[in-house]
Amino acid sequence: MSDLSDLSATSRLRLLILSNGHGEDIIATRILQELQRQLNPPEIFALPLVGEGRAYQRLGIPLIGSVRTMPSGGFIYMDGRQLMRDVQGGLLQLTLTQIKAIRRWVSSQKKLGNKRAILAVGDIVPLLFATFSGANYAFVGTAKSEYYVRDEVGLLKRNSKAARWENFSGSIYHPWERWLMSRHRCRAVFPRDALTTEILKQWSIPAFDLGNPMMDGLEPTFTRQQFYSEDTRQQELTRPLIVTLLPGSRPSEAYQNWKTIMAAVSALIASVQERNSVFYASGMVVFLGAIAPDLDSQILAQTVQSQGWRPHSKSPIPLSDSQCLTFTQKNAYLVLTQNSYNDCLHLGDIAIATAGTATEQFIGLGKPAIAIPGQGPQYNPSFAEAQSRLLGESLIIVEQPASVASVVQSLFQNPDSLQIIAENGMRRMGKPGAARRIADCLQERLG
Repeated sequence: MSDLSDLSATSRLRLLILSNGHGEDIIATRILQELQRQLNPPEIFALPLVGEGRAYQRLGIPLIGSVRTMPSGGFIYMDGRQLMRDVQGGLLQLTLTQIKAIRRWVSSQKKLGNKRAILAVGDIVPLLFATFSGANYAFVGTAKSEYYVRDEVGLLKRNSKAARWENFSGSIYHPWERWLMSRHRCRAVFPRDALTTEILKQWSIPAFDLGNPMMDGLEPTFTRQQFYSEDTRQQELTRPLIVTLLPGSRPSEAYQNWKTIMAAVSALIASVQERNSVFYASGMVVFLGAIAPDLDSQILAQTVQSQGWRPHSKSPIPLSDSQCLTFTQKNAYLVLTQNSYNDCLHLGDIAIATAGTATEQFIGLGKPAIAIPGQGPQYNPSFAEAQSRLLGESLIIVEQPASVASVVQSLFQNPDSLQIIAENGMRRMGKPGAARRIADCLQERLG
């Protein structure tokens, strides 16, 4: 009996997760949670290449090497100055230490006779580390999509020669990246959408179209029946307009962007009060601020009150967050919540956004978002322009907060465009359940 137990222990797959960013950590943990639910789950280890890997630590996943938060927060590819700050902060030494840790882990598992594999999540950096680790590996590509350079019709028009470089070899993934994905040790590649998968399959790459884990875990706490009775049509006509506010999660940047969002909110309220407004049937607007846990809601509340909003005792919409802060002004309400993120996404008719992942998730639910680029380092004009290519007509970029009101009016005067936006968003972001499908494939391809 003990021999059988020993055999089972040694035949169990040891899987090392490499990821390079907070969003990538979240995607990785969704996949590994599905792996842990399987009949013969792998023993999982992790090495976050950027940040401290708190998502892994919360799940009790052991880290195999050094971790450190860099000054850029992981956004070095957007700004050369951020890269220099990271180098001065010890980026090169940290990278060398991490490479040694990966090789040491693979070597130790080999000496023990264990099956070993690596799952790289993110961009070329974890993919490169996985390729030269000596172990079999799989890759979840979160950073690139063919939608950045093309849609289903053909290539997008770009103005600069530098932009055309992105697709010089026939794919958003360059030849050296495709080479890494086509090595015999690479057992599976999971692109973020069907279009990218289709393009990669033109080369000898084991690409699987299984969806985007970013759309997993977004179920609301409510059911539709909680908000509608039998006379659904009448209630839909008279209910308030609900606008979700997504300021992002980086503290210093989010506080500044929140001021911009509040300027847009003021312009939208003024528009709704007009007699010719398409919203005059109800005349009421509810703004839902989906605030990241790392932000200080009191700082945001100060900005809200400086715009003339008064504290109110109760949210006009039932949320699961008993700690939410509610304000009122004229015939409008504004709610700040740090515990009802999913509900904010599902309840919103439209979003005003200065966020990365949150904007994509909102659009993936089939809804339009209006983006107002800030000064960065993340949500700057360059990032917003790239995100608009990724998300197509579902994301509308405006330069000034005052322009948000006219965009909202235009959208809701054209229901056909809203239907096109809904179909576009769900197609580009995919259906829920990707993490489970990827976990099943990993067990088959790596186990």
